[in-house]
Amino acid sequence: MQLKDAKILVIDDDEDVLTALRLLLKSLVKEVVIEKRPHNIVSLVQNNNFDIIILDMNFNGLVNTGNEGIFWLNKIKETNPAVDVILITAYGDIDLAIRSLKEGAADFLVKPWKNDKLVSCLEDLMGRKKKKRTERQQPFVAGNKLLGESEVMQEVFFKLKKVAPTEANILILGENGTGKDLIAKALHDNSHRKNKPFVKVDVGALTSSLFESELFGYKKGAFTDAREDRRGRFEAASGGTLFLDEIGNISIQQQARLLTVLQNRQITPLGSNESIPVDIRLICATNLEISQLADENKFRRDLIYRINTVDITVPPLRARGSDITLLARHFVEVYAEKYSKGPFTLDKSFILKMKAHSFPGNVRELQYVIERAVIMTEDDMLTEKDLVFSAIEKPADTFAFNDMKLDTIEKKAILTVIEKNNGNISKSARELGITRTALYRRLEKYDL
Repeated sequence: MQLKDAKILVIDDDEDVLTALRLLLKSLVKEVVIEKRPHNIVSLVQNNNFDIIILDMNFNGLVNTGNEGIFWLNKIKETNPAVDVILITAYGDIDLAIRSLKEGAADFLVKPWKNDKLVSCLEDLMGRKKKKRTERQQPFVAGNKLLGESEVMQEVFFKLKKVAPTEANILILGENGTGKDLIAKALHDNSHRKNKPFVKVDVGALTSSLFESELFGYKKGAFTDAREDRRGRFEAASGGTLFLDEIGNISIQQQARLLTVLQNRQITPLGSNESIPVDIRLICATNLEISQLADENKFRRDLIYRINTVDITVPPLRARGSDITLLARHFVEVYAEKYSKGPFTLDKSFILKMKAHSFPGNVRELQYVIERAVIMTEDDMLTEKDLVFSAIEKPADTFAFNDMKLDTIEKKAILTVIEKNNGNISKSARELGITRTALYRRLEKYDL
């Protein structure tokens, strides 16, 4: 990130300071917003994605203790912890400088400032942001690509990067179709065990009779159909990673058996009296929420602690913003190559209808609808008529009022109506009670 990409907010009750900083920065940065009244800070930070805020320390001309600046610094950090704040004051008190840095300020400047020093400070902060963002980028190469540029997915990738090289047991949480299996494989591929086996078991699909034989193996003659010795999945994964999918669906009895194995780190095959030591890194996944797992009547709490040294929550597709378009373009390329068609372009109506859909089936559903669109279309441009959503999936509540900001409610209303009208802008505008031009303005406003 370069300084020319920066969006900066300057807050000072001195209009001369605001004018000077606006004139200095307007040709150097992407946008400068100036504000004289500190009481507008919270709403400005909530509604804008500022990179850096330059904040005056004193707004009360009678008492220059810096306390007001510290107060607003804390308010900013509560609202957006990621924004960098430079505190600026006419009073060069070293104790105040140290205090502001401890409170979370990125830097401290004294009035009158030197322009070159201020610009250098801004460049340094933007450089740090770029380095941090690069470090947080997806560092994984797995059998299937893990794609995501949204903030929520960057958080997932950052956590993966931290925990993958460790031996910690991981619990992956998320709705069906979000890609929990890809996360598990990425953890293995970026661990010290990457050259050892990665063994996946859908334990939720195992019957009581199959659970022990599949996981722990059996000896010849252990039961009627046991015609030869067979290694269980634990033994097969020894030295590598064992991925137990749908862990939330196993019975209390199965949980007890699994807990014993995890505690002792050894298994006993059916029909044998000898224990076999196993060396595995355990990854589990479930579509249940952690609060549901915490119900002692359904899941043993001591087992939760065993499997959940670190948990990673994979966000639903509807919460991933621009990732929907990113993934759609990826799947279009994949299926265009598979079916020897294309290349394709995506019409605006296609993207709008896609963004308006709640994707209750998540990435798996998106993959399905894109494959169908590529197969069925006769054109080189995919439009809204090529998008047919499956009736199999139960629609998510696209109009849930988790976020009560007016902008969010308006955006959700627009997306809901556009989806209802299959991307038809004229019909959507009429239903919303606005003109086509007004609707286009809102689409541009919300980057839709």
